[in-house]
Amino acid sequence: MTAWEQRSRTEAAMLNPALLAAITASAAIRFLEAGGRAMPWYYAHLVAPLVLHRGTREALPRDTRTNLTTWVSRHPVEHAGFGQRAQSLRGAVQDGLRFGFRHHMLELNQEGGLTASLAQGRGHTLEPNSDVHRVVTRAGFVGKWLTKIEQPATAFVILGVAP
Repeated sequence: MTAWEQRSRTEAAMLNPALLAAITASAAIRFLEAGGRAMPWYYAHLVAPLVLHRGTREALPRDTRTNLTTWVSRHPVEHAGFGQRAQSLRGAVQDGLRFGFRHHMLELNQEGGLTASLAQGRGHTLEPNSDVHRVVTRAGFVGKWLTKIEQPATAFVILGVAP
């Protein structure tokens, strides 16, 4: 991972631990709402590379009726780079998890599931139509989408990465 002082402004903004924590929190909130259980913590390593890469984020389905296997087969270009993106984001995702735990955005339960909360109200809303808003919103979608997969390891296999 590149040292903070050597990062471009865009890289520093998009790999900011607070943003990575918000991405994970958004996914965990929607996972819990849709699935009735806490999101496995290691899903954070799938959510970030799916939503931070603009091409992949824009190619995600609009609703959860499209299953992950179908989506991967229809989007070979996005899938081809996924493993490398996931690996390159590993440290940033871990920093985001630590930030989220430290600032009480994320909590880990006894079974290794993440629960989350995001501050709302004045000063805590994302500007609509901003890249950050789109990223965090799509992270929520991915959290909901992942509830459709019964075994978490299946998502890693479909995406071609190891947990």
